[in-house]
Amino acid sequence: MSIDWKAAAQEHQAAYLKDLSNLIAIQSVRDDAKATEDAPLGPGPANALQAFLKMADRDGFKTTNLDNLAGYVEYGEGDETVAILAHVDVMPAGEGWATEPFKLTEKDGNLYGRGTSDDKGPALACYYGLKILKENGIKLNKKIRFILGTDEESNWTGMTHYFKTQPEPTMGFSPDAEFPLINGEKGNVTFTLTTPGENGGQFTLTHFAAGLRENMVPRDAEAIVETDDNEQFVSDFTAFLDTAPVTGDVHIDKDGVHLHVIGKAAHGMEPKNGINAGTYLASFLKDLNFGGDALKFLMLVGGDLHDDSRVHKLGLAFTDEIMGDLTMNIGVMAFDAGKPGKIVLNFRYPKGMTADDLQTKLTAVADQNHFELSKGREMVPHYVDPKDPIVTTLMDAYKEISGKKDAQPEVVGGGTYGRLMKRGVAFGALFQDHTPDTMHQVDEFQPISDLMMAMAIYGRSIEALANELTD
Repeated sequence: MSIDWKAAAQEHQAAYLKDLSNLIAIQSVRDDAKATEDAPLGPGPANALQAFLKMADRDGFKTTNLDNLAGYVEYGEGDETVAILAHVDVMPAGEGWATEPFKLTEKDGNLYGRGTSDDKGPALACYYGLKILKENGIKLNKKIRFILGTDEESNWTGMTHYFKTQPEPTMGFSPDAEFPLINGEKGNVTFTLTTPGENGGQFTLTHFAAGLRENMVPRDAEAIVETDDNEQFVSDFTAFLDTAPVTGDVHIDKDGVHLHVIGKAAHGMEPKNGINAGTYLASFLKDLNFGGDALKFLMLVGGDLHDDSRVHKLGLAFTDEIMGDLTMNIGVMAFDAGKPGKIVLNFRYPKGMTADDLQTKLTAVADQNHFELSKGREMVPHYVDPKDPIVTTLMDAYKEISGKKDAQPEVVGGGTYGRLMKRGVAFGALFQDHTPDTMHQVDEFQPISDLMMAMAIYGRSIEALANELTD
């Protein structure tokens, strides 16, 4: 039988919204401080995983929970396995929301809430595509595993656990990016610069903090400064706010002058989409009478790293013809007098260069400033030939449902679970031609109409991958 996918999606909209509301209400942010044996990443991710699997149990699917780190929903038969890799964890909400971040809110046809775009909304739309296939009794010639991770926004602990304990899928996609299709993802590596927290100038930097995660442009930054002329210092800061593309406030108490700067959060894969409050605050402070480690910290954050996502100032600018520019996000900045301070840098690098190239230059920067450099988790660039059947089959399904016949696959700086498979890609659900990317930002949203269209595309795509794809 043939399914009218757009009509089927509309018929399921009310049920989808009810399920999504329940998922958004779960604050599934990784919290190691609350980790237990039953909730290795904290209660939020475990609760979200359990809720999703319970929903699939309700709908008659076979489900498996792998130690509250990952889980999967299974449907169909066959020697080959097509994987759909999604995640139920979310970024911290941060400050400045116009709606409640963990309550699904509909306004003007848009759904607001943390996870509506990344990744609960798309994941659920994709699940509903599979659900529609099951409800219509469509026989699949390949096994479908809808795999759920609980730690995509930090260390991929859940999906790593899955691939260590389960057979590797033949091919698949991750509904965690944008349409039409992502067949290439840049490399991703994080470096941390650590400095002693000593002062030495006329001014004292008591405290400096900005950023929640390495892969998120900081919206807020704060500092506490002791000066010998508070009134002049406040006047200078107010003048700075009048000219900089940020807002903020200032007050004085017994601890010193408290500064607060508000920029714009954004996904760390494209820092140009945000305004880094931390580097702007440091750019104001660096020219004042600080000394010692505090001055070096401020000079680096507010000077060589400030407003330079393509890393020209450090001599690291690089562009690949297919994958595009190297980018840098200054995700976390912290300094407290008398304690080690840190600067956390997240790079998205194209093929044609390596993380070792970055490390060599950053080592020189660290040595010059008497910082210590450490390298975090790295993922190398990932690329699937656009002629591979996994790409062409999904692209054909997208064109069929969307009507956008001229669409072409893309390469991005984001990192998705798709890269865990040699023949893995990222596929939706953001329609960037008419909807802004609000992933990792305040007031994250996704239009209902986009999610219904995504549901139709995903359902048709799963059907095509399972029954029509041939290598």
